[in-house]
Amino acid sequence: MEKVDAAPRPAPAPAIRTRSRRSRFGEALIETLLRLNGFIAIAAISLIFVFLFKEGIQAFRTIPASHFIQSQELDFDNVPQTVRLWQPVGQNPKYSLLPLFLGSFLVALPATLVATLFGVACGVYLAEVAGKRTREIVKPAIELLAGVPSVVIGFFCLATLATLLQNLLHTTFRLNAMVGALGVSLVIVPVIATMTDDALRAVPGFLREGAHALGANNWETITRVVIPAGASGLVAAILLGMGRALGETMIVLMATGNAAQVTLNPFDSVRTMTATIAAELGSVPQGGEQYRALFLVGALLFTLTFIINLVAELAVARMRRRLAL
Repeated sequence: MEKVDAAPRPAPAPAIRTRSRRSRFGEALIETLLRLNGFIAIAAISLIFVFLFKEGIQAFRTIPASHFIQSQELDFDNVPQTVRLWQPVGQNPKYSLLPLFLGSFLVALPATLVATLFGVACGVYLAEVAGKRTREIVKPAIELLAGVPSVVIGFFCLATLATLLQNLLHTTFRLNAMVGALGVSLVIVPVIATMTDDALRAVPGFLREGAHALGANNWETITRVVIPAGASGLVAAILLGMGRALGETMIVLMATGNAAQVTLNPFDSVRTMTATIAAELGSVPQGGEQYRALFLVGALLFTLTFIINLVAELAVARMRRRLAL
């Protein structure tokens, strides 16, 4: 009986080529969709920028310059004082942006300070101290706080926190910048805590191991090695938190008293740029002076938050370059 050599079966080349073509087509489609999403995001931001500034610039054409810088003499306890007002109604309207600008920062700066203390501490704990089980419980709880509606926090500040603060500190105004700042800090603590955790966990492990090998304990490693290495990420977290504080609307609308006055006292009633837009834009005639002035306020707010977010992104990029990520 003759021995027949079994020839190897040829590979199904057409099927492989078909799958390869489908794979390349799928990859190209996904890449195109992702690129399209990026272009849509850039276009949306650009259109918002153009629309705000197009409407805002009209304010300088329709409103006399004197209305932006005009001051008024008022008597406070028989003491005459010169004040600048945002008073868009009446025979002699005033559109000074200074009260709104100061009011926004009088809320955002204390809120950022309070949130930084708690957020950075919480982020350091999650990244360097907490065990796996504790982290799985604490981090979702912190992120859950970010999902609480702003109006709920604003109602809590209005109904409870304002009265508590007035009873403790005997403040003149029940609703003031500090009440709003404490409420806003609850919103931005999760932002700072989460970004701090991510920044510190991005620090390479060999830095910690090297510090321990040199005899440093956990606290020394955290404070002298890990935090300095992730400092740019921490700065970015704080700046993004501040940008979030400047953009908050409902809490400051409900808890700050909405008095557009020039003051540096955090226990005075103030009015922020966001609260002004939310309170007035729905009731003004389109194309009027007040309508244009509100868009000018929106353009200023957009510019401030854009600059803060840009600096934060640059800080994150700097940290990635330093850590060679």
